[in-house]
Amino acid sequence: MNNHPRLVVAISSRALFDLDASHEIFMRDGLDVYRKHQIDHETEPLPPGVAFPVVRKLLALNNNPLGTRLVDVVLLSRNNADTGLRVLRSAQHQGLDIERAVFTGGAPVHPYAAALGATLFLSAEHQDVVEALDAKIPSALLLTSATPDTTSDQLRIAFDGDAVLFSDESERIYQLEGLDAFNRHEKDAADIPLPGGPFRPFLAALHNIQSLFPPEPSPIRTALVTARGSPAHERVVRTLRSWNIRIDEAFFLAGLPKGEFLRQFKADIFFDDQPKNCESARKHVATGQVPYETTNK
Repeated sequence: MNNHPRLVVAISSRALFDLDASHEIFMRDGLDVYRKHQIDHETEPLPPGVAFPVVRKLLALNNNPLGTRLVDVVLLSRNNADTGLRVLRSAQHQGLDIERAVFTGGAPVHPYAAALGATLFLSAEHQDVVEALDAKIPSALLLTSATPDTTSDQLRIAFDGDAVLFSDESERIYQLEGLDAFNRHEKDAADIPLPGGPFRPFLAALHNIQSLFPPEPSPIRTALVTARGSPAHERVVRTLRSWNIRIDEAFFLAGLPKGEFLRQFKADIFFDDQPKNCESARKHVATGQVPYETTNK
């Protein structure tokens, strides 16, 4: 068997399954009532959550001609083992090949995401995402979103640029000095690669898997969907070229709403740092907000 590096995705119970009703019981009635509810209903499968379709496609990458496991998905939850049993049973019921689970009983989860070597952490808890980002783990807050188009077996992932794939260095100029200053700075720095942002390692891991397959048909397709336009696009293109990382489609929208473009791309999930962009996107596709440094932490 070939020894290829694995992509490790850590995911919370509430991101993978729809636990809204159970969470409401926890918030209203406390831990003991919540625990009893989950035990009483542990033979009843939970309905799929926002991240369920993308997790299913990630795990499907293991069914490949290479004969090797490329992706591990790990449940990483603040539940304890008692309440987590229903989640594991639900994963088995849905045919999800999830071998590992970490239930922290209310303790912070980010140290265990690091111990797992996670290349991505998806959660419905804002604080857990912030702490994981601080620990340099690509992480996103899963928002209530439209169900993605699942007619294709291809995994389609879209990314914003500044403060997601790239650092927030240029975003800070935009926030402090405005669009004209931002465009001047990016034009002057067109030949200087942008520093990597929180999701560069995840994009690189996807690229590594893509490189194992012929370009067409590839099991993964990626897109950059950014509010940048001309002349700020050139620095982005040169940066990705310097990283030797492939992006299949790029949308330089110069401020246009992103949602319709993501719908046409049929993204299984989209990552952006800006709340207004996430609001546009979540009407069409599963959306993860990245609460990175500049304005969202």
